[in-house]
Amino acid sequence: MIIDAAAADGELIWQPNSADFAQTGVGRFTEFVAQHGHEAGADYESLWQWSVDEPEQFWELFAKFAGVEFGGVAGEVMSQDPMPNTKWFPGRTLNFARHLLHGHEGTALIAISEDGGREETSWESLREEVAALAQYLRVRGVGHGDCVVAILPNVAEAVVGLLATASLGAIWSVCAPEFGAGAVVSRFAQLEPKVVLAAPGYMLGGKDRDRREELNEIFAQLPTVEHIIWVGRHTSTPTIETAASATTWEQAVAEPAELRFADVEFSHPLWVLFSSGTTGIPKGIVHGHGGALLEELKMLLIHSDLRPGDRYLNVASTSWVLWNAVVSALGVGATAVLIDGNPTFPSLDRVWQITAQERVAVLGVGAGFVHACAKTELVPQDEHDLGSLKSLQVTGSPLSTDGFRWVYSHVGDIWLASMSGGTDIASIFVGGSPNLPVHVGYIQAPALGVRVEAWDEHGDPTTGKGELVITKPMPSMPLKFWGDDGTRYHESYFSTYPGVWRHGDFIEFTQRGILIHGRSDSTLNRNGLRLGSADIYAAVESLPEVAEALIVGVELGTDYYMPLFVQVTSGTDPEVAKTAIIQSIRQNLSVRYLPDEIVFMRAIPHTRTGKKLEVPVKRMLQGAPLDQVADLGAVDDPELLEEYSKFALEKLAVIS
Repeated sequence: MIIDAAAADGELIWQPNSADFAQTGVGRFTEFVAQHGHEAGADYESLWQWSVDEPEQFWELFAKFAGVEFGGVAGEVMSQDPMPNTKWFPGRTLNFARHLLHGHEGTALIAISEDGGREETSWESLREEVAALAQYLRVRGVGHGDCVVAILPNVAEAVVGLLATASLGAIWSVCAPEFGAGAVVSRFAQLEPKVVLAAPGYMLGGKDRDRREELNEIFAQLPTVEHIIWVGRHTSTPTIETAASATTWEQAVAEPAELRFADVEFSHPLWVLFSSGTTGIPKGIVHGHGGALLEELKMLLIHSDLRPGDRYLNVASTSWVLWNAVVSALGVGATAVLIDGNPTFPSLDRVWQITAQERVAVLGVGAGFVHACAKTELVPQDEHDLGSLKSLQVTGSPLSTDGFRWVYSHVGDIWLASMSGGTDIASIFVGGSPNLPVHVGYIQAPALGVRVEAWDEHGDPTTGKGELVITKPMPSMPLKFWGDDGTRYHESYFSTYPGVWRHGDFIEFTQRGILIHGRSDSTLNRNGLRLGSADIYAAVESLPEVAEALIVGVELGTDYYMPLFVQVTSGTDPEVAKTAIIQSIRQNLSVRYLPDEIVFMRAIPHTRTGKKLEVPVKRMLQGAPLDQVADLGAVDDPELLEEYSKFALEKLAVIS
């Protein structure tokens, strides 16, 4: 129930209907826990406290609740080894793909292409294709430890590829086709793949993009590849001759086969997800069958309230961890909705149009999408029938207070779940619960089973803003980084606070909920005052004159330089925008947050998964060359980043 769509910052804006609690995922799990004789309490806070105080009880019961079937020998749920050496469900076996494919009927996938084409895949057809592809791979020697990689858009074949690979106990990894050749090679060359699934072209922004030249370059640098499977039906671009043996998708899945699953250890490698890769060799984050399955199911069943038969759409490319969540929705018995191409082409309204047409129950989008919608005349609830939509999930970056208000005044009386997690854990640290109220600007609660805290620089818990840390293990913490002896893994998460996971975000816990204050590795520190970039974005990006902004702080000799880069909205006079920005920062923050310079640029640079490139821009202003701070194949607009490099060089020349 909407309380007041114009509520002030922090005010209550939505209240759940208590009569619905028993039917929600968290309500059913609460009852399940009680039936098994555990005193976990009837409210979310008590349930969370029990889940982190008694992690073995929690995870064992959640696995039963989610219907996860284990083989092997029953024993302890977790070893007492400290992070990152904790072993989960040792001696137990399972298979990620088996759980996703077992026992469901009806429609499994709905795939929508950029030109409006629509295809449904039944559960029966999905199982048949997975079985056929798995048999094709099996005959060609793919098994435990082998890597199957894909360069594919968000199409059904990518889902089949992941499930077939997992069914064999082999290891999966995928890149979206818009990644540059260098970005793909820097990822896949590490894995030494045996098989590649590739599309010779892809649709984006109304154009059929030819990728044959890039694929030639990629294949030439992947000498271990023995077989290529061409997925060509979504493009008019023909295939190319390759040194490795090649076949078409249609041929690879032509022979019927029995659906079989390799029983693997809980911690057997499932997939490799890569960090954004803006600096250095991208980190290959390896997750296991069991950890990924449990965390994905918890995120979907509890924190998304996704139910069998629901339709789930998360606007994500295959390179974003949220695509894995879309696939994992199959494990709930939900229908996964896939959007190929640019989901906002020809306009932002396309997402809402598809949501209405496909009767989507749970929609996931990035905060940037909501902010972009809020700067338009879109009123989705007036233009579309959104009666099936019960929840909007928002992730990627903090959602502004204006974003919260826009949702409740323009989308409708739905549960808004702002979430924060990461590729690192293939899950969330903090997120939502359908039985909790929503306050403007705040994330509702910590996720079940996640002991998340805020620590100061001395390693002490703080009631104010602090480093986001995890003090107890999670099942989906990475098994390892690919090719790492443990050094890079330790440096990434455990070097600041020994034995404690430091994620790199600033977090704050309040009575109204949780605030994420942006990345701590891009903290602004002017005259000893530590500023969160998220605070400035909230004040600046809410302005109608500003499309997006990026701020960095750089030590230049004895001086501290803090520029704010701004992309103005179409038709806006930069001087008008400048005046509005200064006024907003003064009113909403303080004069201490005013930038040293407001720099107007044609756009703000991001990774291909939508993260602002704060650190690379900062490093260029510190004198690092462009080729050392970013892999241009992994950013959304390489030419744009070159413009920032030019600005940095000119600024450094003036200073010197």
